[in-house]
Amino acid sequence: MPVVTTAGFELVRIRITGSKRKTLQIMAEREDKTMTAQDCADLSRALSATLEETDPIEGTYTLEVSSPGVDRPLTRLKDFHDWQGYDAKIELNRLVEGRKRFKGVLAGIDGDSVCIDCEGDEDTTLIPFEWVDNAKLEMTDDLFRDSLRAGKAAMKDLAQTMNDNEAAGKEPPEHEPKETPHGASGEPQ
Repeated sequence: MPVVTTAGFELVRIRITGSKRKTLQIMAEREDKTMTAQDCADLSRALSATLEETDPIEGTYTLEVSSPGVDRPLTRLKDFHDWQGYDAKIELNRLVEGRKRFKGVLAGIDGDSVCIDCEGDEDTTLIPFEWVDNAKLEMTDDLFRDSLRAGKAAMKDLAQTMNDNEAAGKEPPEHEPKETPHGASGEPQ
């Protein structure tokens, strides 16, 4: 979705849930892997304008913009590289050596394959990325601690930017976060 990139974010996942009460879930983050509540509100507004104009989903639906969270889904090949060293669960779309589920420590990527050091295996397992049906990080103390550090660093950077803007006499942007239902009828659900 070009509007996500134009707004300064990377798209992590798009999902539509529900049948009668549809929800369009957009998961995104900044290049530095952060996503604040304000970022979600800003991206929601940017997406709302495009979605109202293009109306890509039949019927009414609710737009939900969120961050990937700490125990994030791994949806792009680069995610397996970026999050190497952390515990993950991977589910495949086919059986490999009698199993579809793998659990272990991410060991990066090798070409178009995901590398994972599975519990109880001596060798690193290579899985073609196209075989991955579902994957996510597992919540561990290390992941939680590192996520808190990254969040604190992002808040420190934001505070510095706000201080710099204030010193330069710039007004802070006005924001009005809201949930916006979309669809052909334009009626809230």
